[in-house]
Amino acid sequence: MNLARWLVFIFLLGIIITVLLWSEKIDGVTLATPKIKGTVLRETMFYEKLKDNNVQCGICFRRCVIPEGRRGFCRNRENKGGILHNIVYARPSAVHIDPIEKEPALYMLPGTNILCFGTAGCNFRCKFCHNWHLSQRSIEEMEYTYNLLPEDAVNLAIEKKIPTLSFTYNEPTSFYEYVYDIARIAKLKGLRILWHSNGALNPEPLKELLKYTDAVTIDLKGFTDKFYREVSSAELEPVLRTLKIIREQGVWLEIVNLVIPTLNDNPEDIKRMCEWIKENLSPDTPLHFSRFSPAYKLTALAPTPIETLEKAYQIAREAGLNYVTIGNVPGHKYNSTFCPKCQARVIQRIHFQVLSNNIKDGKCDFCGYKIPGIWD
Repeated sequence: MNLARWLVFIFLLGIIITVLLWSEKIDGVTLATPKIKGTVLRETMFYEKLKDNNVQCGICFRRCVIPEGRRGFCRNRENKGGILHNIVYARPSAVHIDPIEKEPALYMLPGTNILCFGTAGCNFRCKFCHNWHLSQRSIEEMEYTYNLLPEDAVNLAIEKKIPTLSFTYNEPTSFYEYVYDIARIAKLKGLRILWHSNGALNPEPLKELLKYTDAVTIDLKGFTDKFYREVSSAELEPVLRTLKIIREQGVWLEIVNLVIPTLNDNPEDIKRMCEWIKENLSPDTPLHFSRFSPAYKLTALAPTPIETLEKAYQIAREAGLNYVTIGNVPGHKYNSTFCPKCQARVIQRIHFQVLSNNIKDGKCDFCGYKIPGIWD
């Protein structure tokens, strides 16, 4: 073998070794992990070019004006020469298989798994975030990222025989283009799409994404402007607008309210929230009250008392909501689903595990009452 061939051989061998070193395995599937310089640049959707190479992002309520070379509030949208790019596109830092009940999506394909994706970044600054190591960091601060193009993400779900892809852990709004491209491919392959969001999208990108969405879980973090402003550095009204749009578009919707002691556990606020859900959405909209555990910047607070969650449950039921559950309390009676008509337990759960499912063809198997949701 002459010198030139030896050099080519050594070069190719180096590439192979590098790829092997830059890899992680998710349940037996190898995902290559690239350096930052090797990423795919994806121009963002829904932005406007301004004077002097400035741009204005239109994805979420903030509508960030971003000078050249800078990034928006979510840390993921960067202005490169007057063109706005999503710098975490195809670069998730979390790829996991979870039970769908963990989302929580309790009225969608009970007992099945979801393939979940998360990246760096978020457009909120929640002081209680359990996933702050993703949401409150930039891509450069991630310990690792996966090189996973949209078509590869869909193929991974097909290979693992997982019926639903979910976008969660951090805010999907901050990696909107990645979610959108995966969703379009997934729907062509007969897969379902679920995403868990803080709900602060603008109407146009929201409606566009809903075209390829089966279900959405929205965090309604509280029901006062003060809570959103002081605890999440955000606003309540865009979230309420999003909830209405999801309902109007006919996409399955579930709501999560993390009950945090002293901050959003006022019974009158919870009552107003439940009444708003009934009047503006539907009494059949599932509402999940979740128990707070100390995290991130709120480690000085105690976990939510069980009695507080049970009181919230009673308030919601008295307000006329038909499907109310308590989460993050394994073994609690109200972690299960009950038929509004005959009061029988139609889905029995312990935390994320389904013990029994008595919904047949979308109806209570005891009395025949129709239970809304996605069942097949």
